[in-house]
Amino acid sequence: MRMARTFVVTSAGLMLIGIGLFAAPTEAADPRLQHAPARKDALLYRKVAIPKQFLATVGKRTFGGDIRIGDLDGDGRCDFLVYRCNHGAPSGAHVGGVKPAFLGAFDIEGKPLWQAGKGGNQPSRPMSVAIHDMLGDRAAEVICFWHRPDPAIKADWQSLADVVVQIRDGRTGKVLRQAAPKAITERRRKDPVGANWIHQRLLIANFRGTNAPRDVVVKLGDTYVALDERLDVLWTYQTKWTRYSQCPAYIPSVGDIDGDGRDELNGGYFVIDHDGKPLWENKLGDNMDSVAITEWDNGQMRAICSGFGHVMDHRGRTIVGLGRQLVPHGQEVRVADFLADGKGPEMIIRYNGHKTDVCVVSSDSGTIVDRFKLNFSPTNVGMESVFWNGPDKPALLYNGSWLWDVKQRRGWQLPGLPPPNGNDFHRMGFHHMIPANLCGDRREELVIWDPTAKDIYIYSPKPFNKSEYTGYRAGPRQYNPRLMD
Repeated sequence: MRMARTFVVTSAGLMLIGIGLFAAPTEAADPRLQHAPARKDALLYRKVAIPKQFLATVGKRTFGGDIRIGDLDGDGRCDFLVYRCNHGAPSGAHVGGVKPAFLGAFDIEGKPLWQAGKGGNQPSRPMSVAIHDMLGDRAAEVICFWHRPDPAIKADWQSLADVVVQIRDGRTGKVLRQAAPKAITERRRKDPVGANWIHQRLLIANFRGTNAPRDVVVKLGDTYVALDERLDVLWTYQTKWTRYSQCPAYIPSVGDIDGDGRDELNGGYFVIDHDGKPLWENKLGDNMDSVAITEWDNGQMRAICSGFGHVMDHRGRTIVGLGRQLVPHGQEVRVADFLADGKGPEMIIRYNGHKTDVCVVSSDSGTIVDRFKLNFSPTNVGMESVFWNGPDKPALLYNGSWLWDVKQRRGWQLPGLPPPNGNDFHRMGFHHMIPANLCGDRREELVIWDPTAKDIYIYSPKPFNKSEYTGYRAGPRQYNPRLMD
């Protein structure tokens, strides 16, 4: 269905005032939030309240914080972890916290499992906390930075001198391993605006060719640090590009691009081999905001790079290069089979910065085959592919509380999901989402939360058949979620 739409630019930004499907509600706190029909095959499977003892109050707002998911106790069900951080910027876009200081684990029933630390503030961005089975005992561990203040150490949000790296038992929260590698603790913010520094996501990787991923990598400004499960440093890499909008991806991605059984790291301006040495380096385009390593043409693994819309091979050769005119600001990119045309996967790029405009790029032709506008969401990020109808069916696109059929260019709202808090409280006040198979057949559920609120919403596709569920198993889409900000 292709609806006629009218767009008006106001002082508040882009507002949809279109016909029918896109009429803006008068009761919404943000007039740019639109209504759409509820998705009829979406079941609100569960609303999980973050345990009250895990909540924090800042000013007049009570909230939990950011969320990670995984099987912490090894019982074959998904558990949840809420966390908050200390030491954020005093003002501007990076207010909140950078250094994890509170962890609260709970199960899918909302029952507390354990907690560590206290206080903390809203994480400035999705920060340095991950959940993964690092030890091979079927129960996931928590891997995190941890704020350890020391009166003898002068450190604010621009320094990691008072941070350690920890691996905690998922069942109890007990610290199993802890280290303070100089490659991490000696890092300081260097870029003038903090954008490089504020994204400190821990990514799970397999750089050594072990039987399962056992390594961790993090970007700290201009430096990338890889650790093994003993928290020993495997390698470091430093980029020469650090200027705002002229730097590698704020959040890199991992994957085996050269087929040797070991992961590489894609930063958009380079791909780093498993040993920390670059396979290639090339400043491809401005605003390299989103990257991936995934199948593209005929199943071949490629580096997906949002800056000017690039797809690269492991030798640095350009497979697709759309250029500045077509992709002036590649804010987000997601790859999946969205169109079901038998021609392979498509790449959806938010090509015009923090706006609603997206284009669809075919892996068969390497060209743009469609353009349309998504619904508005605070900060206009948060796209994700969802295998709502199963892994062998076309993917849907999640964006800002809606599920989109890309072929139809049509979106539906998820029933019962409250409006996000937007930017009135914190930049992170929009609905984040991780797709995962939590409760039924092979189709994916949606785990949705607003980090400035108190509940987690789990949506399952109808019809729901619990008897087909074989247990929760986390994969890269869960332990390395593609959370944007």
